[in-house]
Amino acid sequence: MASFPPSVNEKLIARARTVGELLAPTSPFDKKCGRENWTVAFAPDGSYLAWSQGHRIVKLVPWAQCLNNFLLHGTKNGANAAGARLPRQSSDGSQKNKPCEHIIDCGDIVWSLAFGSSVPEKQSRCVNIEWHRFKFGQDQLLLATGLNNGRIKIWDVYTGKLLLNLMDHTEVVRDLTFAPDGSLILVSASRDKTLRVWDLKDDGNMMKVLRGHPNWVYGCAFSPDSSILCSVGASKAVFLWDMDKYSMLRKLEGHHNDVVACEFSPDGALLATASYDTRVYVWDPHTGVILREFGHLFPPPTPIFAGGANDRWVRAVSFSHDGLHVASLADDKMVRFWRIDEEYPVQVAPLNNGLCCTFSTDGSVLAAGTQDGSVYFWATPRQVCSLQHLCRLAIRRVMPTSQVRNLPIPCKVLEFLCYQI
Repeated sequence: MASFPPSVNEKLIARARTVGELLAPTSPFDKKCGRENWTVAFAPDGSYLAWSQGHRIVKLVPWAQCLNNFLLHGTKNGANAAGARLPRQSSDGSQKNKPCEHIIDCGDIVWSLAFGSSVPEKQSRCVNIEWHRFKFGQDQLLLATGLNNGRIKIWDVYTGKLLLNLMDHTEVVRDLTFAPDGSLILVSASRDKTLRVWDLKDDGNMMKVLRGHPNWVYGCAFSPDSSILCSVGASKAVFLWDMDKYSMLRKLEGHHNDVVACEFSPDGALLATASYDTRVYVWDPHTGVILREFGHLFPPPTPIFAGGANDRWVRAVSFSHDGLHVASLADDKMVRFWRIDEEYPVQVAPLNNGLCCTFSTDGSVLAAGTQDGSVYFWATPRQVCSLQHLCRLAIRRVMPTSQVRNLPIPCKVLEFLCYQI
């Protein structure tokens, strides 16, 4: 078994450029378990990076400052060396918009993180309540942390202050995602087999429980227009939910093992899912058709072998903000960068014991977390998007596949708009 097919010379695949690394602090009596970095997140405006260092600790650092440190001091940057607390926001709020470093003790092992920003014009869906504890301003930035005990804690990023403590899950909160429309709608995925929808503008009121997963729920992701939610878990199916009606739209079937991660493309026309079956699938979420298959084991394993312990479990997948690249992280100690129109990786990078990955807000850097609580960074492949691709992004942001197919245009253009070539 190999990581690439015989027709591909691994030595000719470009190596991704290392940007830097943040190493978690260690002590002589540190336990091996509990140090895992299960999640890394970037703020929507690119101002902050957050990651779980293990042992209940989440670290928030200004992303611009982090990049400058890499440029000034080289790629290595021990998190404990830069871990001293910076002055917190003054009581008069004079430094509210100035990013500063925070270390947050969440009280239990952190499994998931998500940033959320507010749009004041977006009203709470609970219209009957006229009074709320919190008034979220336009410059509000929140961090949600999902914990081992089933709780979700909401923090003010600028001050590090705990705002809300949401308690309803009975098992680990494995993933969190905010609606991109600024409504502060939060969805949590848990090992208790449910997804829960929270309205933070209504003081964290739980609006809905989404049921349908037969086992643990590993991950969830909103479409860019916040109308569709994707969820994946310890089954072979991918679930799509209508977030206006809170009902299931469809199930996508094709994986042969647990599906552990999912993410939409920036135009919402594609959905990438990662599975323990050694594959990443790129779907059309509107039709349920698999458009691309990115394999991590060759020759491709049979369904029986893919459904077991195959030593090539894909742990994470992330869509770049240019809509052209996908990153995946697998147990073969390798990070791969894929182009959506090519069959094999365009760049690779070595990584031991990787658990999660995500692109920075501007898409220029990929961050990956590991089992020892550290974070590693690579520059994403540089490519100027073609005018055709930019036009496709603009069209697909407002038109689903069914509407595109009704356009009076040549077949080749139609296939291009539907990502079929």
